Amino acid sequence: MVPVAAALAGVLFATSFSTAQGTDLRTAGRDLPSLVAAASRDVASKAEQVSALQSQVDDLNAAAAPGNASLADISARMAALAPGVGTTAVRGATLQVSLDDAHRTAASLPKPYGPDDIVVHQQDVQGVVNALWAGGAEAMMIQDQRVIATTAVQCVGNTLLLQGRVYSPPYVVTAIGDPDRMRAALDADPQVKIYREWVDAVGLGWDVTQKDSAELPAYTGPVSLDAVRGE
Repeated sequence: MVPVAAALAGVLFATSFSTAQGTDLRTAGRDLPSLVAAASRDVASKAEQVSALQSQVDDLNAAAAPGNASLADISARMAALAPGVGTTAVRGATLQVSLDDAHRTAASLPKPYGPDDIVVHQQDVQGVVNALWAGGAEAMMIQDQRVIATTAVQCVGNTLLLQGRVYSPPYVVTAIGDPDRMRAALDADPQVKIYREWVDAVGLGWDVTQKDSAELPAYTGPVSLDAVRGE
């Protein structure tokens, strides 16, 4: 039986070597967090390329516009729409809201609280965004990205997926507008009130700061929809 067992082991080793071809069979490609992180880095790299190419297009349009009435008209219309669309930088008084996970372990929680109660969820970030818009926000940024009409707030586990990039808490939402009006809207919003109750209960992070003047960068990604789904 010993020679038979040795032969079978040899076959298994040979098969494993042939399959792996010198690589690790437990590849990072099977690790979902690694996949998401790699995709996020790829999106960030491509966003930089898009921004550089867009700058070249803008320079070429500016050079050609004086001699082309049609192009000059289109450029003027684009410039007029840019502030509302979000494709130009804006400056003004801001209100900045920061949400963070509770800095404590699940084991330290009294009953009936659990692990899900000490992390920031998608509806928490969305509640702040909605409240700021309702309070008259003229422009907004989440983390380092400008928010536009097609921006979706989506959480993957305990991370935020925003326009193809992944962020970890704290989540920072910055809005340009009347700070007093936006602060009042935050205080009145039902979803924000629920979040602040959890701030008191388990120690979730909550901070609101005001600046007299700050600049939000322009959105540099695609502004067209690939598909629209109707109900």
